[in-house]
Amino acid sequence: MAARTLRIGLIPGDGIGREVIPAGRRILESLPNSLNLKFSFVNLNAGFQTFKDTGAALPDQTVETLQKECEGALFGAVSSPTVKTAGYSSPIVALRKRLQLYANVRPVKSAGKVANPVDMVIVRENTEDLYVKEEKTRDTPEGKVAEAIKRISEKASFDIASMAGDIALRRQRVRDSGIASIHKSPLVTITHKSNVLSQTDGLFRETARRALEQAQFKGVGVEEQIVDSMVYKLFRQPEAYDVIVAPNLYGDILSDGAAALVGSLGLVPSANVGKGFVIGEPCHGSAPDIEGQGIANPIATIRSTALMLEFLGEEKAAAIIYKAVDANLGEGRLLSPDMGGKAKTDDVVEDIIKRF
Repeated sequence: MAARTLRIGLIPGDGIGREVIPAGRRILESLPNSLNLKFSFVNLNAGFQTFKDTGAALPDQTVETLQKECEGALFGAVSSPTVKTAGYSSPIVALRKRLQLYANVRPVKSAGKVANPVDMVIVRENTEDLYVKEEKTRDTPEGKVAEAIKRISEKASFDIASMAGDIALRRQRVRDSGIASIHKSPLVTITHKSNVLSQTDGLFRETARRALEQAQFKGVGVEEQIVDSMVYKLFRQPEAYDVIVAPNLYGDILSDGAAALVGSLGLVPSANVGKGFVIGEPCHGSAPDIEGQGIANPIATIRSTALMLEFLGEEKAAAIIYKAVDANLGEGRLLSPDMGGKAKTDDVVEDIIKRF
């Protein structure tokens, strides 16, 4: 059987994105030949430096190439201007909208052996809520008043909850196979603030429940948490959660906060997923304080690479990467400085590749 070839767009962005995205490419190029899987790559531009160079943070050519030539992409990190900059807006937010990547999927997993291991996935709706960025400021006798639109739609809520259900079932299949070391029942936790925002969050809550009542999700437990209670319980008993689904803003806050549970943003991957396209994206920023030193933790990018493969239907290849990363972290011999070690970026990558 002929090998499957996947064309992957590489968008390093800014700062350490230019150091960790090449690590993701090396991982893909080093996968075992027995997978019958090949890759081709195209280098693309986006980010604050691209904005300074060209006047566009997300060039049209980048979007067109992704749409016409690629099955998936890896996105590094973006630096944010420290002062208001006319014409600049986040390229990753724009990419999510233009490619209709309606879900942001963020697994959070403990490193090494711990007493109460964390192993959850936060599924964040990616296209609406306050992130539609429809704001205005008006003058009043008492001073300026700024307002923002919070948009929640039935369709987006149904789609994101359905994806959360699919992920819960997939995770259960992995647990049933004996590969996973953590055992729990499939559970989706719907997070909202409908006790205050009865129409917007109320619609999200009701629609998510209806989506998870579909026949294919029989056996998936469903519960709810008000978002402020969710934050408290997330830090007090994180091992209790499996899949958390939330509107855009709450999901953004929960997923970044959850990274603290596992020690470093340098470990936490994400995928921006739509119907027919996926972008793997580490959760960390551009980290200008360590840029160019060769000490950036590549594991969030490597896990994001595996997550991209998972959503492209290459679950076996993804499992090989996950297992190698877990072995590296479990041994604890080669860790980057953010994990308390002294290993360089390349050292960590080479150690993971040796475990394939």
